[in-house]
Amino acid sequence: MVVSWFRKETRIGLKEFVQASRSGAENSLKIGATVGVIGIIIGVLTYSGLVLTFADIVIELAKGRLFVTILLIALASLVLGMGVPVTAAYLITAVVAVPALTHLGVNEIAAHMIVYWLSQDSNITPPVCIAAFAGATIAKANMWRTAFASFKFAKFLYLGAFLFGYVPGFSLNGSTMDIVKTFVLIIIGTYVYSWVLSGIWLGYFKKSPAQ
Repeated sequence: MVVSWFRKETRIGLKEFVQASRSGAENSLKIGATVGVIGIIIGVLTYSGLVLTFADIVIELAKGRLFVTILLIALASLVLGMGVPVTAAYLITAVVAVPALTHLGVNEIAAHMIVYWLSQDSNITPPVCIAAFAGATIAKANMWRTAFASFKFAKFLYLGAFLFGYVPGFSLNGSTMDIVKTFVLIIIGTYVYSWVLSGIWLGYFKKSPAQ
C-alpha cells in the first residue's frame, strides 16, 4: 500500500484495499480447495504404499539411469498435471517421483526442484495448456498459435531438470566459483537456445546479396 502511493495512478484507498482483500481471499479459496483434494490423493498414495511401488517401477523401467528416470518423470508430470495449477501438479508428482530420484543419489532439494520444474510443463503443452490459453486471452491472440509458441519455447524446461540432476551448482550446491560459472554458462545457453528457436536467424538467408 505504501509503494502504491508513490504514483497517483496506482494509489490504493480503503475501497481498493477491500476489493483487493476480497480478490485475494477468493483466489486463496480456489487454491485451498485444490490442495484439499490433493491431500486426499496424497493420503491414498501414501497409505496404499503406491509411492514406493511407483518409485520402484520408474527405477526398473529406467534400469537405474538418471537420464531416463527424469524423462519418465517428465511424462508423468505432464499427464498428472493436466488441467491443474502448477502447485497442484507439483504436489501430486512430488509424492511419487521424489523417492525415485533420491534413490538414484539426487539430493532432496535438487529432486524437488526437478519435479517442480517439470510440473510447469502441463500448463504450456497442448492440448491442455491453461497458462497459454489465459495468456492468449489477455493478449487477444490466437489461442492455438500461442499454445504452440509457448510449447516450443518452454521446452527449455527439460534442460533445466537435467541441470538440477547432473550439475550441483545449479541447485547452489558447491563452491562459489562453480555456482558462478554454472549460471554464466546457463544464461548464455538460454539466450542461444531462444535465439535459435525464434527463427530470427532465418531472415539472414532470405536477404538478397544486394541487401
